[in-house]
Amino acid sequence: MACAPLKVHVIGGGLAGSEAAWQLALAGVPVVLHEMRPARTTPAHQTGRLAELVCSNSFRSDETYTSAVGLLHEEMRRLDSLILQAADRHRLPAGAALAVDREGFAAEVEQRLAAHPLVEIRREEVAELPPPEWGLAVVATGPLTSESLAAAIRSVGGERELAFFDAIAPIVYRDSIDFSKAWFQSRWDKGEGADYINCPLDRDQYEAFIDALLSAETSEFRPWERDTPYFEGCLPIEVMAARGRDTLRFGPMKPVGLRDPRTGRTPYAVVQLRQDNALGTLYNMVGFQTKLKYGEQLRVFRMIPGLEQARFARLGGLHRNTFINSPRLLDAQLRFKAAPHIRFAGQITGVEGYVESAAIGLLAGLFTAAEWKGIQVEPPPPTCAHGALLAHITQGAHANSFQPMNVNFGLFPPLTPPAPKDRRKRLLAERALAALEGWHTTFARKVRAARPHGPVRREERAEDRPLCR
Repeated sequence: MACAPLKVHVIGGGLAGSEAAWQLALAGVPVVLHEMRPARTTPAHQTGRLAELVCSNSFRSDETYTSAVGLLHEEMRRLDSLILQAADRHRLPAGAALAVDREGFAAEVEQRLAAHPLVEIRREEVAELPPPEWGLAVVATGPLTSESLAAAIRSVGGERELAFFDAIAPIVYRDSIDFSKAWFQSRWDKGEGADYINCPLDRDQYEAFIDALLSAETSEFRPWERDTPYFEGCLPIEVMAARGRDTLRFGPMKPVGLRDPRTGRTPYAVVQLRQDNALGTLYNMVGFQTKLKYGEQLRVFRMIPGLEQARFARLGGLHRNTFINSPRLLDAQLRFKAAPHIRFAGQITGVEGYVESAAIGLLAGLFTAAEWKGIQVEPPPPTCAHGALLAHITQGAHANSFQPMNVNFGLFPPLTPPAPKDRRKRLLAERALAALEGWHTTFARKVRAARPHGPVRREERAEDRPLCR
């Protein structure tokens, strides 16, 4: 009986899993993509779509030469990322940021994967780690990994998984905003110059808002959540306010780069709202993730000038995220040391953010395709954004204090010789794109062009032999 090549199994249909499956299919590798939704949902998801955006609709800055995440965007575009292709097609006005129509974005990702002849989508929960007889696999179940699979990871990995809280910002109907008080403008007039709705507060209004925020009632934590830390890059506004009365005014409510057209002056503080859908009917409150009870959110947020009569399509919320101790559990190729036929990808690896999660999914897909074809895996150089992020989570971070991390220029090897401060980011970005192109040529294109011939086995053990069909 002839033996057919084993399909690669990707567990989880979020941004990372969708990107991993796409990269495998681009390389000519058959893939089964498992997604438990909608049969089993999560506390944060609202649909059964692949690549649903749970929190914000923003992929953050799209500026290649001044922002590390913008550089990561450009690298992903050059690596034929499905996530960036869909994001660019469903882009919404957001100044220098890449924001998307979340429904159109997820629909396109799902449609393109479903239409690919090498991709099979199975709507089912995988409650255990993929066994060796499945062949190569990628686990990309994200921060909301089911309890049963998390327990299996914990058992096989030999240590308790880490966790933190991530928060969701409210979404407001545009037609309920009072534009006699609010106005359109991007900070420093970037992008189209009028991509955000701005609600200004004077000093008295700001102080009253802070008082109300600090006295508002929050939702109770479940017993198993009480010792879970927040991620510093996505703190609830009430937690930020408790750190000091001016924390919000120098954070998400900072007014710099904005002018109130009614006064011609910069307001004392400002709340910005960013377009959330292609129709322009929904706007999310930037940086206003929260754990306030729903009734308290309505009371406090309607104190903001321009939002007195606001109607909310979604109120803010908070959910528990799960991630593994990647520096301890993964090798430099994202393989699970305790079960090397499995790679991990996405936010469960300890990267933070949509783009970072998808980027690690892209690498996991390429690495797995290479192994499936018998090509030696070559991680990207640490001088490019993909390589810097990968090196941090698998080698650079300290396992004893590992916490989620966004991509940032601090993860990149320093320039030699050191560059002037005003040129540093651009020179880092130029070096990164040159390094990426070299890796793309010598590895990524080679993986896609190589003729598929079935999975490579680490050694000839019974459980590793090809299955016959």
